[in-house]
Amino acid sequence: MTAPELTKASTESRSNKTFGLLSMVLFSVSAVLVGDTVASSAAMGVSGLTFWLVLGVLFFLPYGLVTAELGAAWADEGGIYVWVREAFGPLWGTVTAWLYWVNVAFWAPSVFVLLVGTFQSVFAPSMSRGQQMWAVLALIWVMVAVGVLPLRFSKWVPDVSAALKLIVLVGVGVGGVAYAARHGLANSFAPQQWIPDLSQSGAYLPIVIFSFMGFELMSAAGDEIKEPQRDVPRMAVLAGVMILFVYMFATFGILAAVPVHEINIVTGIADALRIVSATLMPGREALFNVLVVALLFTFLGNMITWSIGANHSVAAAAADGAMPKPFGRMNRWDSPWLAFVLMGAIASVLTVMNYTLFARDESVFWSIFALSSVVFLLPYLLMFPSLVALRYRCPDRERPYRLPGGMLGAWIAVILCELGIVAALVLFFAAVPEGTPPALFRIIVGSGMVLSLVVGFVMYVIVRPSASHAD
Repeated sequence: MTAPELTKASTESRSNKTFGLLSMVLFSVSAVLVGDTVASSAAMGVSGLTFWLVLGVLFFLPYGLVTAELGAAWADEGGIYVWVREAFGPLWGTVTAWLYWVNVAFWAPSVFVLLVGTFQSVFAPSMSRGQQMWAVLALIWVMVAVGVLPLRFSKWVPDVSAALKLIVLVGVGVGGVAYAARHGLANSFAPQQWIPDLSQSGAYLPIVIFSFMGFELMSAAGDEIKEPQRDVPRMAVLAGVMILFVYMFATFGILAAVPVHEINIVTGIADALRIVSATLMPGREALFNVLVVALLFTFLGNMITWSIGANHSVAAAAADGAMPKPFGRMNRWDSPWLAFVLMGAIASVLTVMNYTLFARDESVFWSIFALSSVVFLLPYLLMFPSLVALRYRCPDRERPYRLPGGMLGAWIAVILCELGIVAALVLFFAAVPEGTPPALFRIIVGSGMVLSLVVGFVMYVIVRPSASHAD
């Protein structure tokens, strides 16, 4: 093939791919910016804003730089699975792929509990707990149905969700400013209130770490990115700045309008929207309803985004012989349909179990959310060190973007990120929100974490003979 033909083929190949820079930024904003955790961060009080700032510099920034280097240098479809496999071998690649996938199955019910709880508080106050459970189950299977569609269609859900998240969460911030200008601040923002107090906010502090996660998700669909080497680092910077600002502004908006002791982690954003709209836009109930519907769609869009990334990552692992073949079974649209169905089944079982065990929506949310978060954070204990390991193992690998500071800079970034993950894991167990039975909570989260790890190792034992034979 001649040089002009190569250029033409390369151009056509890029034009057939799904994600340009704008779509990547929107996809990452949809994945990382999670409205379901903003109320929990506001429940920490004004010191929550301090945690956003400190962890934004000491965790979020190095995390974005690590992901930018890995995503640009290893642009294969599979993302975090590929990086860990290349750094630490197929065993840990398999365990990572499994944990990264199953956490989404655990997480989806907690997000949909928030969605249904918010819907119930605003539109259907007489909705029974049984009806709420069935609504959560229905949403799980909507997520599955959208996920198995072609990416060129399903990618519009993250795009629309990201735009609506920005509108709603920035709207919460603007509303909080307007409310404070008219009525004064609902909470004191005196200097001493900014001083972190782990005894008061320890239970919700891991939320901040969790809320930053997801930059690597875009790399799970690396084969669909038009210019990964160029655009992955740009995406990390653009999306990162946008995400940190919106998180802090929305948290401020809630604290400006709602006394901290009245903040409900299930309905906190909707409560803030209600207070602001009733004060500043009396009689505009229709506008408030539209904002709530947009908020609810962002919850659904967030889980569709994560399910797409996680299922394509596990499908890449299955194609590589690192996961059982059913996880890589594709439909005619090149979507891993069976992985989506399995994810929906696990999420459904967890939903029924938790609605049976807990009497309060907040306890249902927190137990599922904590379990999913612990399982979700475990793969990052391997992902961050893979940056340093791959620099030693693959020094000649082309790196279109390199984290600044040489090996010292890489080590500093990795250590900061590891400390953040370890702190979040410890606090999820040590600090249990008031009203949630501590013993039952720790049994569910602890046993779920151990079982997930065991299954990951079993997966490797199952696939190892076929993988070795393939080699």
